[in-house]
Amino acid sequence: MQDDALFDVAVIGYGPAGVLATGLLAQRGLRVLAIDRDTAIYDKPRAFALDHEVMRVFQELGVAEPVLAHAAPFTPSEYYGVDGQLIKCFSTAQPPYPYGFQPALVFNQPAVEAVLRERVATLPGVTLRLGTRLSSLRQGLQDVTLDLVDATGETGQARARWLIGCDGASSTVRSLAGIALEDLGFDQPWLVVDVIANARGLARLPRTSLQICEPQRPTTYLIGPGAHRRWEIALNEGEDPQHMARDEQVWQLLSRWLAPDEGHLWRQASYRFHALVAQRFRQGRVFLAGDAAHQQPPFLGQGMCQGVRDVANLAWKLAAVTSGQAHEGLLDSYGLERKAHVIALTTAIKGIGELVGERDPVRARARDARLLAESGGSIRPQTRQSVQPALAAGLLAQRRDEGVGTLFPQPWLLDDTGKDGSADTTPGRGLLRMDDRFGRNWRLVLARPPGRALPAGADAIVLGSARASEADGLAARWLAQRQAFAAIVRPDHYVWGLARDEEDLAAQWAACQHGLKNGDMR
Repeated sequence: MQDDALFDVAVIGYGPAGVLATGLLAQRGLRVLAIDRDTAIYDKPRAFALDHEVMRVFQELGVAEPVLAHAAPFTPSEYYGVDGQLIKCFSTAQPPYPYGFQPALVFNQPAVEAVLRERVATLPGVTLRLGTRLSSLRQGLQDVTLDLVDATGETGQARARWLIGCDGASSTVRSLAGIALEDLGFDQPWLVVDVIANARGLARLPRTSLQICEPQRPTTYLIGPGAHRRWEIALNEGEDPQHMARDEQVWQLLSRWLAPDEGHLWRQASYRFHALVAQRFRQGRVFLAGDAAHQQPPFLGQGMCQGVRDVANLAWKLAAVTSGQAHEGLLDSYGLERKAHVIALTTAIKGIGELVGERDPVRARARDARLLAESGGSIRPQTRQSVQPALAAGLLAQRRDEGVGTLFPQPWLLDDTGKDGSADTTPGRGLLRMDDRFGRNWRLVLARPPGRALPAGADAIVLGSARASEADGLAARWLAQRQAFAAIVRPDHYVWGLARDEEDLAAQWAACQHGLKNGDMR
């Protein structure tokens, strides 16, 4: 099992974050060694929800449409209070969608993982070792040496310039790197139950997702793709989690919803919902991503999404540093950006959890009264908006104009041009998403044609031109609302900075290049 090759990156853990890290790095020309102790995809669902930012990363890997075949829009969500009254309601967003995809989706995790692995298997530069575990690691000045053990007990070594630990909540990489976890103050026992309902069961079940905010047993009901339904059920003090996960106990808890002859149990597992974050995301040449770096309660369905954001943030930076296009100090921005983002989002998730999971009847009634008062006594559906905070620190412009640190929109573009090169707006002509035309490098997105030569080193997108004629004006409105001439967009689609005119664009781009070349995150 000895491998004398020097890989650019080794990825430990081949779940969703690990396989995406492997694929995104390999697409950028890096040699990647991916390792996982298991030999096959776990055949039951753990993650349940995706969002439009994650779908944009899948799009980059070339698997957006195959993934969508195993996904469905997230249904509206209704919140019910102590006395069974409706206290809050979220509706689904309507197009145009800001990033080219439905903002909230549910999905079949095993099927989507299979799609990801099938795609990554086609990429050159990938070496995959399943049934292999990491036993120890040693960091040198230029590389990391990995000690490995396969399923037969045979030992060996491998070397890589960089190592990413995507190996889950009990991460071996995190332990070996000596990185501790910080407690963000959430710890509750819950039971998660996945059911495949039959036709009779589906006819009985609600058509919307529900939050049952009853103090005696807070419960979440979620509608997955097809016949998949999930319940997240709070456990009470004194209840044994293993006992409550037995079939007979699960069916008793589900009795208000479903009978045993109306579906079959796909998975049931008891968890302690935690809010934890690694003290640091980098230790020398070792990085943490996904559950190895953070864990949060599931109330906004962001667990797997956070891991995808991690590797999307890190992959292009590792590629830039490895190719000599950026200073190694750029890699410090990974932890700066992702840790602050994780903490901000986890705080929002905790707020939802505390609203749903209030166990004191007096405070729960006060919550219901407050929400009803805020709605004027009549609950109207609110559009479920993106919950993502902006990046607060890292590789961003010093001038923090509105929109800096957020994702730049991805509009649909007209896919055809007329004979004279102008946009052909004939009804029925094809459309494509902007990233599919302009890729994943640094981009300058301009509201109008420039009056002078543009800076070199980034792809230029002039909105309204033949190649960038929008179907709905989404990006043009985004720039106009911020009174911006141009946006400087990073390879991970986050806005580095905004420019007011051509002169400002030249100065801002020079500052951006200085940060990349010198690792200056100020």
